[in-house]
Amino acid sequence: MALLKKFKRKPKMTDSDRRIALRSAGRITEGVIIDTEPAADGSEVVFYSYTLSGVDFVSSELLTAEQLSDPLKYAPGAKISVRYDPKNHGNSMLI
Repeated sequence: MALLKKFKRKPKMTDSDRRIALRSAGRITEGVIIDTEPAADGSEVVFYSYTLSGVDFVSSELLTAEQLSDPLKYAPGAKISVRYDPKNHGNSMLI
């Protein structure tokens, strides 16, 4: 039975758990906002890219109310800070 536990899927992380993990163990790099578009809930989704070890990563994030209060910071072409997981470089969030 112990062998089966080794192959059992781990429960998926919620978005808030993922953010907490990135805040505690994530590293910071620079990125750039590629584009924005309105979300269904009236918020805004930003698409951003960053490069690590010569590999380009593209991701998106739904902006929080606090982030929406400064729209120029998340305008296309703006440079931003990105916190990423050093073990999974595709897992990231805007700072």
